[in-house]
Amino acid sequence: MPQSLQTTLDFLEELRFNNHKTWFDENRKRYEQARSIFEGLIGNIMQHFGTVEDLGDTTVKECLYRINRDIRFSKDKTPYQIHMAALIANGGRKSTGRSYYVHIQPGGSFVAGGIYSPTPEQLQKLRHTIAQNPRRINDVLANKDFVRYFGKVEGEKLKTAPKGYASDHPAIELLKHKQFLASHPVTDAQVLSDGLVAYIVDACRALKPFVAYIDDALQS
Repeated sequence: MPQSLQTTLDFLEELRFNNHKTWFDENRKRYEQARSIFEGLIGNIMQHFGTVEDLGDTTVKECLYRINRDIRFSKDKTPYQIHMAALIANGGRKSTGRSYYVHIQPGGSFVAGGIYSPTPEQLQKLRHTIAQNPRRINDVLANKDFVRYFGKVEGEKLKTAPKGYASDHPAIELLKHKQFLASHPVTDAQVLSDGLVAYIVDACRALKPFVAYIDDALQS
């Protein structure tokens, strides 16, 4: 696995400086090789994911994101992502339940989970759940494994208390969040190490209570 993933990192690094269709078409076979190696990584992770989640009959391809960017509403018109990514979940990238994001990029790989673009209704549910019982989310965030890998909740926040919540609420800093994310960086050396699969699975296991909390809140 390590030598193969170097091939993937090398392709993505060159793509970063040659992000246009002509170069991509000329290097399509390299892309297909790099993509195949990444698929192998995700497949290997999924084979060892039983201690984290039951993925059912979800396939690797259902978890993978496309390398083509959606540029319709973006000022950045470069056509390709400069990373490879997958959402590991029962149901793959279209899952609305517990999920774990794996992102491979030279100098920027990471494992993450949470909710990136909550709807107003979802945000209301999350804030209500947190406000009603702050101790539960605090226990999740204080877990030693979560702290070791992820540290704290990340994401955009309001500058002031959200409407309907007192500024001195004991969980006000969490209630200010507009995104609820947890992310753990993975170095290139770790990406190329023999223990990568086990490391990612361990990180996802540490992440599970956080994503389970969010899922429970949204299902309430």
